[in-house]
Amino acid sequence: MTQESQPPRQYAVWAPGARTVEVVVGHSDRAHGDPAVDRHRARPMVPGGRPGWWVAPIEPGDDGRYAFRLDGGDPRPDPRSLSQPDGVHGPSALVDRTAYDWGDAGWAGAGLEGAVLYELHIGTFTPQGTLAAATARLDHLVALGVTMISLMPVAAFPGRHGWGYDGVALFAVHEPYGGARGLQEFVDACHRRGLAVCLDVVYNHLGPSGNYLGQFGPYFTDRHHTPWGDAVNLDGPGSDEVRRFLLDNVRMWLEDFHLDGLRLDAVHALHDQRAEHLLESVAVVADEVAERTGRPRSLIAESDRNDPATVSPRGPGGAGGLGLTGQWADDIHHALHVALTGETQGYYGDFADPGALGKVLTRTPFFHDGTYSSFRGRSHGRPVDLATTPPWRFVASLQTHDQVGNRATGDRLCHGLTPGQSAIGAALLLTAPYTPMLFMGEEWGAGTPWQFFTDHSEPELVEGIRTGRAREFAEHGWSATVPDPQDERTVAASRLDWAEPAVEPHASLLEWHRTLLRLRRELPDLLATPLTDGHLARSGDVLVLTRGAVHVVANLADTDARVAAPAEPRTRHTAAEFGGVRVEGDVVHLPGHSVVVLADGWAPSRAARTVEA
Repeated sequence: MTQESQPPRQYAVWAPGARTVEVVVGHSDRAHGDPAVDRHRARPMVPGGRPGWWVAPIEPGDDGRYAFRLDGGDPRPDPRSLSQPDGVHGPSALVDRTAYDWGDAGWAGAGLEGAVLYELHIGTFTPQGTLAAATARLDHLVALGVTMISLMPVAAFPGRHGWGYDGVALFAVHEPYGGARGLQEFVDACHRRGLAVCLDVVYNHLGPSGNYLGQFGPYFTDRHHTPWGDAVNLDGPGSDEVRRFLLDNVRMWLEDFHLDGLRLDAVHALHDQRAEHLLESVAVVADEVAERTGRPRSLIAESDRNDPATVSPRGPGGAGGLGLTGQWADDIHHALHVALTGETQGYYGDFADPGALGKVLTRTPFFHDGTYSSFRGRSHGRPVDLATTPPWRFVASLQTHDQVGNRATGDRLCHGLTPGQSAIGAALLLTAPYTPMLFMGEEWGAGTPWQFFTDHSEPELVEGIRTGRAREFAEHGWSATVPDPQDERTVAASRLDWAEPAVEPHASLLEWHRTLLRLRRELPDLLATPLTDGHLARSGDVLVLTRGAVHVVANLADTDARVAAPAEPRTRHTAAEFGGVRVEGDVVHLPGHSVVVLADGWAPSRAARTVEA
């Protein structure tokens, strides 16, 4: 495939080490319904364009299916394939990305500042597991108050279902989801409803099944390693074309699919020793697309380094940071999780520190900002300068696909909490000045788990995944049976149940999240108050979090509590409460696991919401 954003005119592939390259094509006179490439319809390719590239014209009669054969070997899919209709091991299919008639001309775009993210996995968001089915649920997200969907990877991966982080055809949209056309229609539908879309992309490694890139060129290197497989060659011989491959992929998503941003998976595993790191180059491409289209493009990094330079502005001559828009801040999740659950195993141990919750809610997104991490056995992170990297650049959450799916049984946070405890967690998250992110179903306390599932066809790979996960969890003291990733029942159990939001206690939690997101828009002090001007006071199990004239009062205990009411009764309003909280004069009466949001001097646009547990 050509790499330009235009209808395909020729077959093209980078194979610098090959002596001969053929394109094996399908013809319209093949037997109807036969998905296989006809091996006898091979045409030689010739060198063309940049060094190492081979080209051949698309001829009349070609039916769109094709593969490449290097030095007489087996036909392989196009590394830049835009469609894998028969799976990642089959032939590629031609796609005209420009053929779609977009209807989002009125969409001005949306940046990360002020956004509310919603992490969504297409395969389990609906029973059908398609982009079209997800489109039918978009009005739910609009009513909730979400502004940007964080779409988990859709690049083609092995089998029918999986998380998507083992993708191997980075330019092709997973066919069971709806393919390239399905993604364009989904993004278009989101924009017409005022929803931005950010896509999760994985550039640090490729999956083990259907990964033929190494047969074409030096896409991988043994100089670096990742926990998930061979590292991508970003700085060794031949890496100029590898980087161009990735940057063209970035440009394709942002231009041809009108995506508003990309979430970059595990950027700490992008091993790049060049003066200009790949992430800087990605940021330059995103800025160019934004300037050309007049719509902002956001780049959100997942990084384990606790390094604010990831989102610090770029400066001239390589000075400054990497210039990405935002990054996940897992320390906020960890502190909230420990406060709500009391779990302290593994990396949660450091967050049992009594000051952990107050630090991440009122001082810095990084609890480890140069402090000692017992889990790592060393100091970790460095301080954040909030003047150059404001809180909205840090994405905060109570749950993510990682924090749920990487638990042995895929149990959600709410599965170990009462509705009131879940409501407290939501209040602490959604009143913070960070960019909040909800994981699909979190808004109603979904009863379904979200487990690890795969659909590989290689027996040795299947067995390795099964035994590896079981061994890993056994080493961490987990005695229960770990769900089989290959079992159809595992993915079936992970699909959201859309009947739940209409019944209790789910309906009350859904209304609570809607209310909190409305208050986030209506109470300026929640976002305008500098993070360090906030204050968290704790007396036993009662928390009082203050941001300007807004106060969140919560009771983490299962027994009743009383606390002095903040603010004067004559100017104080109850903006929202969950669990039967009563405010009488100077006293707040808090049943077990309850929470109230009080606003001083605020005139509500409508009656304050009361949500019963």
